[in-house]
Amino acid sequence: MEILRAFPAAELESLIARLNIRIDPAKRLDVPSQVARALVSQPDLRDPSRLPNACVELLHRVAEARGSLVVPTVPPALEPLSARGLMFARAALGHALSSEKRPAVELILPPAYLVQLRTWEGEDPHGLRALLAQASPETMSAVASHYLGRPATQPFALSLEVAWEALTDQNRLEQEIERLAPTERRLLDGVDREGGEVSTEELLELEREPLRMRSASGPTPSRRGVGVSLERRGFLIPVYPNRHIIPTEVAAIVGATRLAERAERREQVKSFVVSGDHAPRRARFAADPSVLAIALAIVAREGGNEVRAGIGTPKSLVQRLATRFGRDLTQVGLLITLSRAAGLWDNSAMSASAPPGSFTLGELTPALFRTWRRGGSWDEARPEPELFRINTESRDPSPVGVLREMVLDAVAELAEGGWVPWSSLAGYLKSDDRIPGITRLLRRWAERVGVEAVDPMDVAARIVHESLPALGVLDLGEEDSYGEGARSENGEVDRYASVTLRLTPRGRSLLFDRPMSTEITPSQFQEGNVLRVGVHARICNIMQIAPFVEVGRATETIDLIVAPQTLSRALSAGFDPESLRQRLEALAPLPDTLSRTLAQASVVVGRGSFVAAGGFLWVDDANVREMLRTRRATTELFVDPSPPGGLIVQPGVDPERLSRRARTIGVEIIAEGQVVRARAVASSRPLSSRGGPASTR
Repeated sequence: MEILRAFPAAELESLIARLNIRIDPAKRLDVPSQVARALVSQPDLRDPSRLPNACVELLHRVAEARGSLVVPTVPPALEPLSARGLMFARAALGHALSSEKRPAVELILPPAYLVQLRTWEGEDPHGLRALLAQASPETMSAVASHYLGRPATQPFALSLEVAWEALTDQNRLEQEIERLAPTERRLLDGVDREGGEVSTEELLELEREPLRMRSASGPTPSRRGVGVSLERRGFLIPVYPNRHIIPTEVAAIVGATRLAERAERREQVKSFVVSGDHAPRRARFAADPSVLAIALAIVAREGGNEVRAGIGTPKSLVQRLATRFGRDLTQVGLLITLSRAAGLWDNSAMSASAPPGSFTLGELTPALFRTWRRGGSWDEARPEPELFRINTESRDPSPVGVLREMVLDAVAELAEGGWVPWSSLAGYLKSDDRIPGITRLLRRWAERVGVEAVDPMDVAARIVHESLPALGVLDLGEEDSYGEGARSENGEVDRYASVTLRLTPRGRSLLFDRPMSTEITPSQFQEGNVLRVGVHARICNIMQIAPFVEVGRATETIDLIVAPQTLSRALSAGFDPESLRQRLEALAPLPDTLSRTLAQASVVVGRGSFVAAGGFLWVDDANVREMLRTRRATTELFVDPSPPGGLIVQPGVDPERLSRRARTIGVEIIAEGQVVRARAVASSRPLSSRGGPASTR
């Protein structure tokens, strides 16, 4: 509403005319209010498939930034969204980019649009935005009315703008939680201890509500209970059919109060870790995931590797890429899924106007980590963790997000100083008072989606030993042979019993939100035609040279091979030599050898003209050729000029027509050793008196 009121009158009138919005002067609402009501009712918000794919990607990137994203330039995908009134842009004052001296552009997605977008891959399914987007109209009305201070009216999306501003303000949210009544705070803390999600029956038990109101779907809470009071504030969102979930933003504040309760247990584990030397005999050091991720995105653009949007990556492609780069299959599958969820495999990655194309290579690792941490694309609780393999309507998220935060907190607390045995970290996790609630949530989730229930510690082990090393957060060490069935403290066979782990400097930066200390090495060519990409290279510039490079080494750095055969392949595909030069120079200065190769490729030694033809008529006799070429009956059948030795037949001229015309001037046409004869045609004379056709001779 504020954005529309700030519009110049001419632009507002243009928007009204473009979208054919009907303005009723008899209404008490002003013109911007009537326009806002029309805009929030557009079907493109609830069904983004009606929009171009680039526009959908841009919507998701801005929504992940909570409705305000600063980009270096105006992205091309903004124009269709702006024409529909779905997204707005303005100069970002005070946000000049460090690498560029011109002011940036701020893309704005109003809160009324945010709360209507469907959940997408890579978004936290328990986040406030995702829960409000799937809430019932009664819940949306209650939340909007509470923060408005008066009854909310339709459309509720507009009324929720005030609530969104309050719930996304960290300081105000903490103050709202502090002002809760003791009974409300106790119920909120009880739900959080149960894993942040309870059924209606469990909610009533925690609320100690004696009244049990039943409907066709089971018990329903009283509209005067404590749970409904939290629902009005947006602290406990009911989800169809029988679940009540605390948003991630609220759970982070409520769960912080239990840190003091776990302080004693932390000190015990830390004293054990510090007292001994747990350095392993051998170790596997985690590599930067951005290098492999960008290499996978480049190779995926090769022919025959097409991946459909919203559909799981073919296992054959994952296996082929894992074999090509010599990496673990699970690691490659995880990075492929996160890269696709972050938009790295989309064509928008080639644009410098918005993420991920505007990221540098060094900024890609935090982006992948944030995508994994939000969930929505990779779920360690599932036998098949990639959520793209599941139908969009059936992607019911597991409570793995709570386990991830527990594991990250434990790793940040214990593994920062040195090596930590997995048994100590697992003991710390088992002593957490949320484990029983998470066990119950995993069991109930497994029954709901039809998979086998898993133990929380098994899920935590997959996070520690598979996901975090693949993301470059943890180094893994081992005393004995990995996976040979070592014995744990209780005597059971545990393949991870001898494993130790350590937080990497990269993981320390990711967990504590610190800038990553990377060596400033510019992109440069090695050995003439090998381009070693530096951490400050932009993703868009790397992806723009993907069609004419080959991936060489992809370990700590990525080497791209620019060979003559790759340039020849690009030239045959239609790339201009000058365009190749500009794309390469955007990353690094060209060496002399490569510059000469491009210069030679751009030289034009001749020119030919393409002429469409229906065939070629060989005629040895030059006089006959000239007769066919110049006579009125046949001159229109051939391309002039034709090469020596014959005549090029015009397209669309069939052999029978050619034979019929040529025979009128005494020339026979031979095809495959046989004289071409035109089919007999009926005479135009009337029928004879005997009833038969007239003679054609």
